[in-house]
Amino acid sequence: MQRLHRDDLQRDDALGRRLIGASAPDKTGIVHIGLGNFHRAHAAVATAEALAAEPGDWGVVGVAMHSHGVVDPMREQGGAYSVLQLTPRGEDVGIVDVHRAFYVAADEPEAVVAQIAAPEHKIVTLTVSEQGYHKDEMTGGLDTAHPDVAADIAGSGPSTPVGLLARGLQKRFADGGAPLTILCCDNMQAGGALVHRLVTEFLQAVDAEPAVLEWMAHSVTFPNSMVDRIVPGTTDKTRADVERIAGYHDDVPVPTEEFTMWVIEDNFAAGRPAWEKARGVIFSTEVEKYELVKLRILNACHSLISYLGVLDGRGTVPDARTQQFIEDCVRNLIGDEMLPSIDLPEGFDPENYVAQLFDRWTNFALGDRTARICSHGIVRLNQRVIIPGTRLLAQGIMPQQIALLFASWLCCTCPPPGFAPDALVEEIVEPRQPELRAVSEAALAAAGPDADPVAVHVDALLHGGFFASELTDYDVFNQRVTELVQLIVSSGVRAAAQDALSKRLSSI
Repeated sequence: MQRLHRDDLQRDDALGRRLIGASAPDKTGIVHIGLGNFHRAHAAVATAEALAAEPGDWGVVGVAMHSHGVVDPMREQGGAYSVLQLTPRGEDVGIVDVHRAFYVAADEPEAVVAQIAAPEHKIVTLTVSEQGYHKDEMTGGLDTAHPDVAADIAGSGPSTPVGLLARGLQKRFADGGAPLTILCCDNMQAGGALVHRLVTEFLQAVDAEPAVLEWMAHSVTFPNSMVDRIVPGTTDKTRADVERIAGYHDDVPVPTEEFTMWVIEDNFAAGRPAWEKARGVIFSTEVEKYELVKLRILNACHSLISYLGVLDGRGTVPDARTQQFIEDCVRNLIGDEMLPSIDLPEGFDPENYVAQLFDRWTNFALGDRTARICSHGIVRLNQRVIIPGTRLLAQGIMPQQIALLFASWLCCTCPPPGFAPDALVEEIVEPRQPELRAVSEAALAAAGPDADPVAVHVDALLHGGFFASELTDYDVFNQRVTELVQLIVSSGVRAAAQDALSKRLSSI
């Protein structure tokens, strides 16, 4: 079967008709760090659609941090790849053709630094996931104790996204100081401001000359943005579906849903594509409010659906979401604990948004894996539920669903003694799992013979420095999490969920 290649877009009318937006020119204006599925289904699509509306030199240099898994096939396909859109109403394949060069940062860090420094590149975008920025969850600053960050500061590499950005900015300044915008496209509140802070801390740690920091303050912008599209991992079925629908083979297609949204602060130092003409893109001065809606309603509820689903043996988000007890828990989390904590954007319709979310979570055609959503839970829970939880506790109200979310996270990620969860937990990726286990084992070893091992386990993890202390300083909250874990262990996740539902908005 014919393999997808960019050259065929010009020669084959059938492929040309499948093009999303327009092909980028050979000249590049954007460097993207984090060449995974999300970028290729989100910002890259918006860039192609913007180029169809308003041409410009906005080809993309794609940078993977470590893996050749996407870079090599995309090079072989001339930069072209497919987007497989899956909805309950049907399926469709389109081709994106905006990437013009590729690098793997682990293999060629200095080349990536040079790309960031090149004056023709006016924007650097990033999708490296929340944990990729090496932020210290307790201080909010750069985790300089992390071995990779420490090595970058010492002069090797650079091997981290923040290190690449900082070294690229130093070189850009030395080469003439052309203005630049760094645009974070990860699921983080005030991501632009965070990246600005982390890069600044890195430059201070390496004793960058003051002129670099002064230039950065005037010539480098860090807009905030909110990104939203569900993008699962690529499988052999994804490739087979593309072959069946489109009639060609693609090694690196991307499956995704129909919905897409990108809210951006319009603060660009050297121009940008006409992204406002792409589907789902909004330029707004209220990015932070949209971020809170996404993090606390979509993302936090996505986590609750998935942890409860894994414990109930549900491998996909739609299978989990359609269990009535999970829907009830999610609706209570939204209405009782999340929505009241958010100052909504002007004109925002929360009822329509929530209805749309339940439709998206019920997309059996997409079949997103619950274990994927459960992965990296420590970072994600810190971002999504700490403030709403402490807000209610300060009012004397127990956040029952947030407590259930912590209990289900704990039972999935580091199960208490004597509890064997569903085998689905083996798919969950939690880089700090060895630390979790070590903390629990030390606490259990130090506990007296009469201690409740489940209670000791829960207390050790909640006070182990993994979560912001604003929440875990509330002993009543920790006790409630312990009760729910004990219910999951003794009677199952459904019993724990019903207990949390029966005590909604109860006083502490």
